[in-house]
Amino acid sequence: MALNYEALLGNEQVDVPFRYTEEQTMLYALSVGMSRDSLNPGELNYTYEGNAWLKSLPTQASVLVPNAFPADLGWDFKHVLHCEQRLSIFRPLPPAAHLKVNKRIAAIHDLGKDKGAMFYFEAEGRLASDDTALFASGSTVLARADGGFGGMRGELPQPHRVPAREPDMACQLPTDAHQALLFRLNGDMNPLHADPALASAAGFQRPILHGLCTYGVACHAILKTVLDYDHTLIVEFDARFSSPVLPGDTIATDIWQDGNVLSFQCRVVERNVTVLRHGRCLLRN
Repeated sequence: MALNYEALLGNEQVDVPFRYTEEQTMLYALSVGMSRDSLNPGELNYTYEGNAWLKSLPTQASVLVPNAFPADLGWDFKHVLHCEQRLSIFRPLPPAAHLKVNKRIAAIHDLGKDKGAMFYFEAEGRLASDDTALFASGSTVLARADGGFGGMRGELPQPHRVPAREPDMACQLPTDAHQALLFRLNGDMNPLHADPALASAAGFQRPILHGLCTYGVACHAILKTVLDYDHTLIVEFDARFSSPVLPGDTIATDIWQDGNVLSFQCRVVERNVTVLRHGRCLLRN
């Protein structure tokens, strides 16, 4: 069935209620590899509520949009891939909150029958208690089996370019064989990340890690390597996913620093494959 372009562009929801707890904040941190060393005090602040104030990773905002990519948009959901994620963090996320979320489909580009359709989603989250803005997010999703529906073919946005020089620093973080099963508990229950038969049918040798998990691992690496685990310093975090990560892979994050802009990209050490490109992290002045 062809996508209903006009109906999808009118797909907007306002003040969607969403609640997350301290337990979910700790789950998110654990699912991107925090506290693998359970004695590391910098990481324990993200995974243990007994400290003075539980911290939340800035990239947790990427999982605080309810039903971010609905399965019922008319696309073939088993062939849907998350390609890019963008975040603006207006203030540090509280460890638990009641939110109101606005979300919409901002654009859909028809790449052609054999290339798919590119969806651009936008969302913003605010505190339900006083309407304080917490974050804005943008997601780009490729529906690989849904091109040729007659939609617009606008130019794709140009990504951030990492510097041509050697990285200024790097951080290697392992993933676990069960990490996709853990990360999906943050809300993205796409069976592509859990069901071996479905992953095989979609062209993968086994279930793959969520792009947003790799995105969170990159944030973890930057907090550990550059920011001494200070989550309040990150105000923007953007990246493009370029190749799947298999649970159990080791992710190396290469980092370049130019003033308050950190450029980064991630590669899988075992296969020497770049899995995340065009990373940009803007720091608070």
